[in-house]
Amino acid sequence: MIAVIKKGTTQEQMDVLVQWLATQNIEVHISQGHNYTVLGLIGDTTHVDMDLIESLDIVESVKKVSEPFKQCSKKFHPDDTVVDVNGMKIGGGHFQLIAGPCSVESKDQIISVAESVKASGAGILRGGAFKPRTSPYDFQGLKSVGLDLLLEAKRATGMPIVTEIMNTEHLPLFEQVDIIQVGARNMQNFELLKALGHTNKPILLKRGLANTMKELLMSAEYIMASGNPNIILCERGIRTYETYTRNTLDLSAVPMLKELSHLPVVVDPSHATGSSKLVKPMALAAAAAGADGLMIEVHNDPLHAWCDGAQSLTPEQFADVAEKVRKIREIL
Repeated sequence: MIAVIKKGTTQEQMDVLVQWLATQNIEVHISQGHNYTVLGLIGDTTHVDMDLIESLDIVESVKKVSEPFKQCSKKFHPDDTVVDVNGMKIGGGHFQLIAGPCSVESKDQIISVAESVKASGAGILRGGAFKPRTSPYDFQGLKSVGLDLLLEAKRATGMPIVTEIMNTEHLPLFEQVDIIQVGARNMQNFELLKALGHTNKPILLKRGLANTMKELLMSAEYIMASGNPNIILCERGIRTYETYTRNTLDLSAVPMLKELSHLPVVVDPSHATGSSKLVKPMALAAAAAGADGLMIEVHNDPLHAWCDGAQSLTPEQFADVAEKVRKIREIL
């Protein structure tokens, strides 16, 4: 349930209403818009008298929210959320390029890639330290050593870093990580989501391989319900019957998620397609669809990459994509 508060309402008047709702065991989330304030009522609202609340002088209207995701809903939070990552903003008109290698391999590699993507306009560095792989015999990442190398690249370039977490036991290792990524395979790891909700770090939440948009938003709700509102949704393709691409990139998810939710939405064309030659057209299409950012894999030597070299761009190719994306966004 939401209550829209009239413009001109004093803080004291609103506090009285919030305190009364608390006596009804209702948690209130306040969203301050440009011309109005929305109170999001969370809890068992079946015993709350909607007519009584709507009759109050300070209340413009009261509505029920039918969606199971409450805090993620655009109705609860009409203005777009802007996630600020050390000055790099995502959402609400702010666009970010997130780029870097699939996995961190060495100090020279990660710093070289970081410097090149930053020069081309990337604001955030990505790199895998812990790598979930389908085969147990594939490279699993450098783990804590990889995190240390990412932090060295951060110090060398000043770029915030994003990397994937695998389980709650690793949380202490991520204290200096700027954005914690939840991969597609962990999208419904609810204990991990709840633990991340108790942090104050931005969370990049990837859509699962076979999950609906509603399920993605419910996973985001887990994080928000535990107290962390700083979530970035990521569309990275879903599994269909098509075999020419690794996954099917669902670009319709971008405008749909932005209609349903206030959270920023970024697109990962690298994991979606699995092919470097498809990254550029899909990146441009994602920008045209209104994405708040792109997450692109870049490697200084893709042929010899330890992980996913086939979908990685060279620094030169990334520079070309970044320039074309800028032009698309200028047109929009």
